[in-house]
Amino acid sequence: MAGSKGGRALAYLVAVVVTILWSSSYVLIKTGLQEVPPLYFATLRYLLAFGVLAVASLIRPRHGQVDSGGPATPKRALLLAGICGYTIAQGFQYVGLYFLPALSTAFILTFSPIFVLVIGVVFLGEGAGRAGLGGLLVALTGAFVFFYGRLTLAGDLFGVLITVVSGVGWAAYVILARGLQSRRRMDTLWLTTATMGVGAAGLVLLTLLEGTYSPLSLQNTVFVIWLATANTAVAFFLWNWALTSIPAYHLTVLQNIMLVEIAAFSFVFLGEALTPLMVAGMALVLVGVILVQLRASPSLSRRDNSTAMAERKANPGAS
Repeated sequence: MAGSKGGRALAYLVAVVVTILWSSSYVLIKTGLQEVPPLYFATLRYLLAFGVLAVASLIRPRHGQVDSGGPATPKRALLLAGICGYTIAQGFQYVGLYFLPALSTAFILTFSPIFVLVIGVVFLGEGAGRAGLGGLLVALTGAFVFFYGRLTLAGDLFGVLITVVSGVGWAAYVILARGLQSRRRMDTLWLTTATMGVGAAGLVLLTLLEGTYSPLSLQNTVFVIWLATANTAVAFFLWNWALTSIPAYHLTVLQNIMLVEIAAFSFVFLGEALTPLMVAGMALVLVGVILVQLRASPSLSRRDNSTAMAERKANPGAS
């Protein structure tokens, strides 16, 4: 199903739903950071999410495991993916949100597809093609137009740098997760649970080293529970599942529609107005995302098809 047109359409729909959940996270996190230290906040969220996924994994035994031979074993890749995707990407994003406005943080993370493209070309052989690169350029232009005159980066260099590191960590995670699933045929639930467990452990260590804690109010307790279950355990599982059908670069560019979604959430819940320039920027972002999704690299498509055929021959009973 993953390689069929219907499977890919469903994967794109699922990915869009995930971006909506993640966009709502910005509002909840920014509100919660008024009382809760960033790393402590992130640790509570991802530790609880790991617990939810661990229970789900026990209820539904993992399947589709892979061999552990070779110099680059799945365990090492899982460890690296967990550190990059959660300890670095998510933990540092909380720190970035602490120092920068939510929209400024989202703008910086718009450049994640560039990191994904570079890492994907080197480690997965995935290219974007001319249309894909053109679509990314349009999307980034839209992001610039959207935030023109509204970014407050001056004096917040540490926040900018820590958010860039977060983006690099996320790019590495997306590449590793796709590689583990497409090449190692690793079960999505097991992959999500294992990497989140590693990442949550790293966040616990960072929080202990930082030594900053605070009791949670009822509102922030509700925020953590919602963020951990819907926006993390469920959302990351669905995102990783979508990676089995959509190339890492294309899926990460799709993530740029979060700019539009975050603006909508900010308008509804924070009372921020939308200017004509912002609307024009959102339109460009959407056009760029559509261009990338509709014009995938032909060489990539051929490779995906040939890989899928080879896997079906080698594993006739696999679904």
